[in-house]
Amino acid sequence: MVGWKEKVVGVLKQNLHGLSVSEIARKLDTTRITVALVLAELKGEGKVLVRMVGVAKLHYLKKP
Repeated sequence: MVGWKEKVVGVLKQNLHGLSVSEIARKLDTTRITVALVLAELKGEGKVLVRMVGVAKLHYLKKP
């Protein structure tokens, strides 16, 4: 079974322009809290970058 981390990474791989927490949650049919926790973990691992666009934070996968 695929975990939330793998699901979030999969969504980010398909959307190279970046996504907000709400957009990711909508695509995965889960809560923003779940997505925010997974993104915080991925950011801590150095796998995700965050860019501010106005008031929105867009999340991207870091290029290897």
